[in-house]
Amino acid sequence: MTVTLLGATEIRRLAAELDVTPTKKLGQNFVVDANTVRKIVHVGKVQAGERVVEVGPGLGSLTLAILETGASVTAVEIDHRLAARLAQTAADHGVQSEALIVVDADALRITELPGDPSVLVANLPYNVSVPVLLHFMETFPSLKRGVVMVQAEVGERLAAPPGSKVYGAPSVKAAWYGPWRLAGNVSRQVFWPVPNIDSVLVAFERDEEPRGSEELRRATFRIVDAAFQQRRKMLRQALSLVLGGTAAEASAILEKAGVAPTARGEQLTVDDFVRIAEALDANLEA
Repeated sequence: MTVTLLGATEIRRLAAELDVTPTKKLGQNFVVDANTVRKIVHVGKVQAGERVVEVGPGLGSLTLAILETGASVTAVEIDHRLAARLAQTAADHGVQSEALIVVDADALRITELPGDPSVLVANLPYNVSVPVLLHFMETFPSLKRGVVMVQAEVGERLAAPPGSKVYGAPSVKAAWYGPWRLAGNVSRQVFWPVPNIDSVLVAFERDEEPRGSEELRRATFRIVDAAFQQRRKMLRQALSLVLGGTAAEASAILEKAGVAPTARGEQLTVDDFVRIAEALDANLEA
């Protein structure tokens, strides 16, 4: 049986049946356009036989587009009503029961995923998009690539290069895992209700080899947070508390890492931050 997609009329009917009023808090702007969900799946390079984790499936429009390819889906949904209805919606549209696993849980708290998915696909609300992405990248090393639809401001920050106006801590932390890139704009008109902000697609691929140990990642992220806590401050000042306690001690560690003490966090790559963390560790061991 061929998998079919949801249409705008059915999405509204499902929402009425479940008494779901789209809320800003949960980012419930449902995608009602088939071409858009297929575009997201195409950008994610989803292939038949793969296991995909979808965060926030909502009423299932993107879920069905993933399943249409012959991939399997582990769907993580925080709204109990939506989670309870999703399997029936999938069955009604030709999905075999074994192809879909629904996990009724908060994506920020989940630590296990059935099926060890290798691809992440998500439509994420503004307030949790970066925390969810970083949590999943940290917790599930089986995830090798993916695509997320997020507000334009969030997407631009995730994919920002060093030196750009929107480059910040999320940019560096995302880059720890591999390259991220903007992969297309999404029209406001494909959502119901129509949002008052623009959305973009962001694609990523995890590096084949980890950049470092979990201990090094945590140390690097602490330094990143300190560097961007007060933007446009020289690193010898911004990092003084985490690199020894004084500007002089911070300068010595920065120089050991090959980073100018007068540089600013906005100018540094993730590898620069890693070298600082390694120099700090070497200094503590000395």
